[in-house]
Amino acid sequence: MTARAAQAAQPVPDLPPVGGAPRHLPEVVEAPGTVLDCPFLTDDAVAALVVAVAPPLEEEDGLQPRAGTVDATARYGIDLAELADRSGGRSFRGAAGQVATVDLPRTHTGSTHRLPWAGLPSTIVLLGIGGGTDLELRRAGAALAGATRGLERVVSAATADATATGVRAFVEGYLLAAYRIPRFGRPATAGTGEGTVQDAPAEQLVLLGESQEAQLEAARVAATATWLVRDLANTPSNVKDPAWVAEQATALAGAAGLAVEVLGPKELAAQGFGALLAVGAASASPPRLVTVTYEPEAAQRHVVLVGKGITYDTGGLSIKPREAMVPMKTDMAGAAVALAAVLGAAESGVRHKVTAVLPLAENHFGADSYRPGDVLETYSGTTVEIANTDAEGRLVLADALGYAVATLAPDLLVDVATLTGAASVGLGRGHAALYATSPELVSGVEAAAAVTGERVWHMPLVEDYTSALRSDVADLRHVPLEARGGGSITAALFLREFTGGLPWVHLDIAGPARATASRHEVTEGATGYGARLLLQFLRDLD
Repeated sequence: MTARAAQAAQPVPDLPPVGGAPRHLPEVVEAPGTVLDCPFLTDDAVAALVVAVAPPLEEEDGLQPRAGTVDATARYGIDLAELADRSGGRSFRGAAGQVATVDLPRTHTGSTHRLPWAGLPSTIVLLGIGGGTDLELRRAGAALAGATRGLERVVSAATADATATGVRAFVEGYLLAAYRIPRFGRPATAGTGEGTVQDAPAEQLVLLGESQEAQLEAARVAATATWLVRDLANTPSNVKDPAWVAEQATALAGAAGLAVEVLGPKELAAQGFGALLAVGAASASPPRLVTVTYEPEAAQRHVVLVGKGITYDTGGLSIKPREAMVPMKTDMAGAAVALAAVLGAAESGVRHKVTAVLPLAENHFGADSYRPGDVLETYSGTTVEIANTDAEGRLVLADALGYAVATLAPDLLVDVATLTGAASVGLGRGHAALYATSPELVSGVEAAAAVTGERVWHMPLVEDYTSALRSDVADLRHVPLEARGGGSITAALFLREFTGGLPWVHLDIAGPARATASRHEVTEGATGYGARLLLQFLRDLD
């Protein structure tokens, strides 16, 4: 059996539900009223009550009561501040994301004594919200998801005094932190992950206060988009080849009533996708190019989202070290973000036409590998000299951008990709590198980042660096001959050559797309970064 045949014949496990209805997205609902007058607080299904606290005004002061705390004190007939001091200790100061859980005693069976809180939930969660900013409320929501896992119904008054955007941020944080990576194989045993009652999110979160239906819906759509990106990017690459991603995109688009087109190897060859085909040539799983289009009536603009879709990246002949290869199942996060954003745009009723273009390939090595020194002809006719086969992302994006310019008539191009290690070295894991062709586009993305908490840092398109793209044997080199720094910038300048002079945004998400540990609303593994950012950008775009 050949190496290719052996790879293709490997058995794969059944895939957990990915796409369509979100996996176990916990239910969040609202109810009018306060802790004092809430009629269903005595229901047996209510496992916990959540109230908000803030840091002391002075060091020697106690915690500051916030939404629900005073009402709970009155209804329960207890001093919550004193209980918080005992439960949380000196370290619990009401900062955003801090939690102190108070478990009240119950009378023993047969006792005739009635405690003041009889019939009420015996668990009270004191949730730190800090100064109550949107960022702090998002972190508080994320902390609540962790503190209430395994419970049935949780009633919260913590957002009763929050602004509309604060409620949305709180719910987003809660839903995002409730995520767990899909599990393959046997059901999890106690304490080992999703599938255990203890690790499952609370079945229902009830928010007390004035109606915020629009904010809850916006949070649900945004979290659903992020869950989808995480699910797709976390799926193992022996399952997730280009054909599989194309199938998922087709199913999701069909369910949403969107137009979808898939180009296979024959169509790609006939139409001249030289770069995409070269990157995928050595894999047993041939490339695909998928387009998914949402078009509302009287669309104001046509925005094309191009996402890098490398379903696994070995580096090709410029092979990666083992350690660098381990997280490469997430190298198609950009394509997942583009897909999730167009689906979210349709669900949100964005007023612009939005098309996602997903160039999908596996960058493997073998007898058909493309080589350093090769010259490839891209879709647009531009020839490219190859210097490093591990810089494959900009090649598949070049073909996809050229295709979008030539066939889709976009008003605005946006590409998103886990593109360069240079971006994560320069900016760390917290920010994406943002490039754009106008100050207005920069401001638009930065404004969306401020709303979603998915941070960006504006980077320059340094014209002097374009000399690094010169080649003696082709129109362009795709990687500079000598490494002189600025690798994220030169990659962006390379991509700009394929945008046809159109307005353009480039997001290099190599840093924030992956996390080695969970923190606040960001979960370990594929983070889903970029889905909420692009969805907010599309909503706000004039």
